[in-house]
Amino acid sequence: MPENASEVTAAGIARLAGVGRAAVSNWRRRHPDFPKPVGGTETSPSFPLTKVEQWLRDQGKLAEVPLRERVWQQLADHPATTATALIRTGCVLLLVRERPALWQELAAAPDEETAQLLPTALEAVLAARFGDDRARLFHAAFPRATPGSAAKAPGSTAVLRSAAELAAELGPRQTFEFLLGRFLDANLRQYTLTPPGPAALMAALAAPHGGATVLDPAAGAGALLGAVDRPAALYAQDTDPDLTALTALRLALRSDADVRARSGDTLRADAFPGTAADAVLCHPPFNERNWGHDELAYDPRWEYGFPARTESELAWVQHALARLRPGGTAVLLMPPAAASRRSGRRVRAGLLRRGALRAVIALPAGAAPPYGIPLHLWVLRKPEQGQAPAPELLLVETAELAAAAGGRDRLDWPALQQTVLDAWRAFDTGGTPTGDPDTGPGDSPGTGTSRGPALAVPVLELLDDDVDLAPARHVPSPDSAVGADELLRVRERLTDTIRLAGELTPPPPAPAQPAPWPATTVGELARTGALLIRAGTAHPAAGGHSGPGAVLTEQDVLTGTAPSGAPAEGPEDELVRVESGDAVVPVLGGGSVVRVIDEATAGAVLGRNLHLLRPDPAALDVWFLAGFLRGTANTRQASSYASSATRLDVRRLQLPRLPPSEQRRYGEHFRTLAAFEDALRLAGRLGEQLVQGLYDGLADGTVRPG
Repeated sequence: MPENASEVTAAGIARLAGVGRAAVSNWRRRHPDFPKPVGGTETSPSFPLTKVEQWLRDQGKLAEVPLRERVWQQLADHPATTATALIRTGCVLLLVRERPALWQELAAAPDEETAQLLPTALEAVLAARFGDDRARLFHAAFPRATPGSAAKAPGSTAVLRSAAELAAELGPRQTFEFLLGRFLDANLRQYTLTPPGPAALMAALAAPHGGATVLDPAAGAGALLGAVDRPAALYAQDTDPDLTALTALRLALRSDADVRARSGDTLRADAFPGTAADAVLCHPPFNERNWGHDELAYDPRWEYGFPARTESELAWVQHALARLRPGGTAVLLMPPAAASRRSGRRVRAGLLRRGALRAVIALPAGAAPPYGIPLHLWVLRKPEQGQAPAPELLLVETAELAAAAGGRDRLDWPALQQTVLDAWRAFDTGGTPTGDPDTGPGDSPGTGTSRGPALAVPVLELLDDDVDLAPARHVPSPDSAVGADELLRVRERLTDTIRLAGELTPPPPAPAQPAPWPATTVGELARTGALLIRAGTAHPAAGGHSGPGAVLTEQDVLTGTAPSGAPAEGPEDELVRVESGDAVVPVLGGGSVVRVIDEATAGAVLGRNLHLLRPDPAALDVWFLAGFLRGTANTRQASSYASSATRLDVRRLQLPRLPPSEQRRYGEHFRTLAAFEDALRLAGRLGEQLVQGLYDGLADGTVRPG
């Protein structure tokens, strides 16, 4: 790559160094050797990336920049929009995957010649993969170019060469997944994403056979279609043209399926009106009032009833059924209100009477956005000609699985998926949710057949005035006898913990004057080798995880709990793993929290917005370090403030210069305080668990007063 192949703005420099924009402005004023601007404007100058990186390294403010971070930086600061640059990069990665020899030939040419030949080469590979949709993708990648013309965007070939270099290390698919993930993280408020856990479960429930045609009419970033195993054709539609193009490339890089992706309002302007898909997967937008109620009143898709203006989700349900072949399966992620709102009861009744709705599965809160409510999965099947409607509806309630796992942040998605699939497959093959074909509805009159979190309810029992399909209202709570025993154990643990907290309570402090210690900073200690600073990069997947390789998240550090995040895909050498004796500091929020890593947590992957400080034991006691870093005045002077967040610059945190013996003396006091804090925190959790358990026991009669 040429010396000045890419430029970076002040915001980009701040991202590289993990500081605020104000720090970059200070560096420019205070350091005459700071690189001079080479482009941009007076108010928003740009700087040569390679010289900036070298300056940051010389100042001890930057370790070696991984290639993946360099590529993302080039994309984020591209003269075109980041989305356009990422689409163009995805097209080149597809070229690298599909026709590597052609890319090698193009890459060997000078930049100007590569820029002239690239559009024609890409048009050919896009035509082979996307057919008639190639023109849309080409226009998204080169808005001002036509096939055969040069791409004139400044620096357009530099980032493409870097991305191809990264693809040689990671592979084209993994490279695009990383870059797309960064793009989506930077635009979280703009897009609604489906996490991997629910996406895998929805694809497994639909169970399209190998070589199936699968449609997602609200595709977003393509997570649902990407979870399908060995499809023949994938059809995607979304309102955002840029996201549609990115999704098309993502799917094409994931498989050899025929990919068709088009932008537009699905309910008003369906891009695939003649499709008869084997399966439909959909995470529709929730609570839309302007979905086309007035202009679509006589649409033939409303076979099960005209949805009310407030029932946009039921319009999506019927659209999905309309695009299925007879016998095909649709799985939709739905808000819980859609199962019980009175305005939707006629459509729900129509779905039940015709046998189109086969299951409603309640997920724990936090499974997918919006994370504050427990969403539902609706499993539907398009009725076949002459087939009798299904006599029962499967209801599954998974809240107890989340409680058993210790809360939604620690949910074991593989276990939840297996539980749901076992119930669905047994029910779908003519048995019961237990998988026992000898048990029928008559075994439990009026209640259906049930075991654990699943219940098969006769449709006739649901066709009342409300047609309420919420699983929580029908699936009985698990046997509570075990709960009473558990309450006794919780009470004993709480008693022991309160006793321990009493023993650890610090004695009254003796009055003293502030100590005039000579001070140093974490940054100075890092430059002298007394400690190592590393920033966390892993983004935990929704749903949580436990065991080896789990991500230590901000929430884990703040609450003192075990690592709970599932790490994103990535090479091992890019992950930062904590070791026993490390100190971990959250850098967002302005709080004063430091966690010392113990043997039980060692090996976890450091998550985002966390910094690791690894002291040299011969020079620095870790408990001394952690204790002084928690001082309120210390964190206040090391924090910078933006309009919406407070960020801690760990390099500015201060420590007194004390000999090792004094460090250890203070460290022992800080260690005792930390143990006292842990005991108080555990007592609070146990107390809440005991109180709620007693409320539940008294309410359901399993616990008697006195």
